[in-house]
Amino acid sequence: MQTHEIRKRFLDHFIRAGHTEVPSAPLILDDPNLLFVNAGMVPFKPYFLGAQNPPYDRATSVQKCVRTLDIEEVGITTRHNTFFQMAGNFAFGDYFKREAIGFAWSLLTDSVADGGYGIDPQKLWPTVFLDDDEAFTIWRDEIGVPAERIQRRGMADNYWSMGVPGPCGPCSEIFYDRGPDYGVEGGPEADEDRYIEIWNLVFMQNERGEGTTKDNYEILGPLPKKNIDTGMGIERVACLLQGVDNVYETDLLKPIIDVAASLTGKPYGAGSAASGPNDDGAGSAASGPNDDGAGSAASGPNGHHASHEDDVRFRVIADHTRTAVMLIGDGVLPSNDGRGYVLRRLLRRIVRSVRLLGATQPTMREFVSVGIDLMSPAYPELADQREHILTVAVGEEAAFSTTLVAGSKLFTDAADATKKASRTQISGSDAFALHDTYGFPIDLTLEMASEAGLTVDRDGFAELMAQQRTRAKADATARKSGHADLSVYREFVDRGPTEFTGFDELVSDARVLGLVAGGQRIAQAGVGQELDVILDRSPLYAESGGQMADVGSITTGAGVRLRVTDVQKVAKSVWLHKVVVDEGEIVEGDEVIAAVDASWRHGATQGHSGTHMVHAALRQVLGPSATQAGSLNRPGYLRFDFHSAKPLSESQRSEIEEIANSAVEANYPVRTFETGLTEAKAMGAMALFGENYGDVVRVVDIGGPFSMELCGGTHVASSAQIGPVTVVGESSVGSGVRRVEAYVGMDSFRYLSKERALMAGLASSLKVPSAEVPDRVELLVTKLRDAEKQLAKLKAEAAGAAAAGLIDSAATVGDTLVVSGRVADDIDGNGLRGLATELRAKVGDRPAVVVLFSVIGDGGSAAKVPFVVATTDAARKGGLKAGDVVKEIAPLVGGRGGGKPDLAQGSGDDVTGIDAALARVAQLAGQAG
Repeated sequence: MQTHEIRKRFLDHFIRAGHTEVPSAPLILDDPNLLFVNAGMVPFKPYFLGAQNPPYDRATSVQKCVRTLDIEEVGITTRHNTFFQMAGNFAFGDYFKREAIGFAWSLLTDSVADGGYGIDPQKLWPTVFLDDDEAFTIWRDEIGVPAERIQRRGMADNYWSMGVPGPCGPCSEIFYDRGPDYGVEGGPEADEDRYIEIWNLVFMQNERGEGTTKDNYEILGPLPKKNIDTGMGIERVACLLQGVDNVYETDLLKPIIDVAASLTGKPYGAGSAASGPNDDGAGSAASGPNDDGAGSAASGPNGHHASHEDDVRFRVIADHTRTAVMLIGDGVLPSNDGRGYVLRRLLRRIVRSVRLLGATQPTMREFVSVGIDLMSPAYPELADQREHILTVAVGEEAAFSTTLVAGSKLFTDAADATKKASRTQISGSDAFALHDTYGFPIDLTLEMASEAGLTVDRDGFAELMAQQRTRAKADATARKSGHADLSVYREFVDRGPTEFTGFDELVSDARVLGLVAGGQRIAQAGVGQELDVILDRSPLYAESGGQMADVGSITTGAGVRLRVTDVQKVAKSVWLHKVVVDEGEIVEGDEVIAAVDASWRHGATQGHSGTHMVHAALRQVLGPSATQAGSLNRPGYLRFDFHSAKPLSESQRSEIEEIANSAVEANYPVRTFETGLTEAKAMGAMALFGENYGDVVRVVDIGGPFSMELCGGTHVASSAQIGPVTVVGESSVGSGVRRVEAYVGMDSFRYLSKERALMAGLASSLKVPSAEVPDRVELLVTKLRDAEKQLAKLKAEAAGAAAAGLIDSAATVGDTLVVSGRVADDIDGNGLRGLATELRAKVGDRPAVVVLFSVIGDGGSAAKVPFVVATTDAARKGGLKAGDVVKEIAPLVGGRGGGKPDLAQGSGDDVTGIDAALARVAQLAGQAG
């Protein structure tokens, strides 16, 4: 049975049982505690935690999940996958143990003809919590499982919680017996390699307190409502129903391995699989009974076997390709931190693995194409995103391939040097050089070091990183409501969404439902206080969809005035008006007037509608692959991020600007309406993939076919109201993502006015008409460059003459000729390096060291002191190495440097230390043998 069929049968089974099908949430949710969705129950957390009331009593889903804790283990054993699909059924105060057990059993054991999986009941072993007699009795008396096949287990295995105070409860797991070839008899208690878990049924009935481990916390008492949360591993069941030992041999991964084998000429299967179905294929929530969501997976016959290193690489390619496809499809892009770093790391591991298998040509396009084909039957949006996904993945492969060649050589040199020195740890400075110079992630260095039987000085690496830079980590919207305790807003969320009146009016009557300050409800607030105000209705737009929040005021007839500085959403439905009390005292229950700053809103609508115009123009110029990757608009300004591997040419930028302004001049009507998501897409409305849209969506139509997008923002009434659109910048913001910035309306006019004034000033200074300014500037720049080249030539000649004189004045210290001194000023490192190699050639075969300094700047505190050291073969044989000399003299001029034994260089900022550095060179020459 194919995996997509397994998935469909699961959903159909529970839909027939009255469950609402809930589509998989994107892998990225607005939850600062999670990098990615890592369990099937994550989208339902607000319902289990009591933060929101569920819109249904029972639900079912197949959720996309990614877990990243064990990336290094992927492929080494077949237990670890980064991406997997978790099928689940959920009940919120509806049914409980009897129904949950019955639903699971019938799906597993019903015949294929009746919609089930047709698994032999004699191969299934349930487990229950130690004292859960109720579940035990249901399994024995109602389902008919013999008592000897029902095992009781402790809290570590069969009691679930989220790992923090909150809901918890016993669970019942269902194991499949793979037979005597896979281990000893005796059920899951005896051997979880032979008996593998395929389903976990959590009976959420209690509340837990504080604790430090999975089985060390107090049970505080029963929950007001009993809930059901189950998880069945789609991939794990696929292994059983397809008769294969592990997930890599199932229909959604083996084709990628086959492609890799074809491209590399290497066979897969030279080594036995290390274990059975992946660990991440079953279980329920993020910290379920076995923490990894499933429990141990099975090994091959007779336990674990050594796996051929090539097989490991094939499995890495398959796993990471599928995960990368799903991540890029949900909006993740390669970067150097957070989610983007995980994606970058996965893609780079694919590149390295395929190179180690012998491929020298690019292969990412083939892998990713197959990955999209395999997953798009269940996730059809991937097919729509094919070109974007390929562009991102192939672009990262190209960027890393050069890095890999250069960095691998440096790593090999560092590893060889470490072993020759009888050390087992690569230095922090070598790891840092790999990262800083060649872009090698520290994780890749650690992985390669481990393969070479070495470790890495991570503390030394971290110290050097800290010295170089401190990385600012800011989220644009700053998660302004944070992930603090939002229970204070629960009453307002349960009451229902804030009525947004801002599409039709800028001033609305409203009532104060609540006041919150410092995370606490308050009854009133006075002058100077900052707080959140919750109203029953509001015309003020809450920040979302790239549009910044409105500013405005909240007033009363009694003279109370609140200044609204920001508006955010909680639970995507309740408006939090961030206010400062300027006059009077606001009291919960007050009748108020909420008003939008009309000037702000006018500019905001221009910016947002202008964003749609620029998007439409981009797609006309670049094609449908130029999809949105993010946006921000505020009064008079917009920025729009889009997927593209190349920068815009000047002609493309001008064409985009012209198309957008032609649409403004056409004065297209702007029409908004609500419709079903399927109907909107059928009309051609653009959706931002990765967004979790509801069944009913709002469509913004500007000029019929010119622009039609799903959007919840505010817009102008007709395109002419946007005013002129002026593109002022285009740049890269990540791999495969470009950014356009533009002004609209009066801000566009002001920008053009300044540009005109600047041009007039240049024309006046150059005494030519404005039209001739570019040619005159180009002529002046050419003359300046020629003058700079002539000056550099004269400086080089002067420096060469001075350097040649250094040989005449060179001193012999011991057996070594020391050619050293300060040459002409303003010679950079490249110039010094050329002079040093020339002088070294002139001294012949004798032991000699050449050390040259220069000073760039006025010699004061802002001066730079570059220096270069070169040694002859004879000097190096005597123990005098350029790199060692640089390390000795660099601190004397307040700098640092490094290099190879024959040539090294550095730079400092202390001119006064040059004499001491030259003296130290003489000392080192005298010590050389």
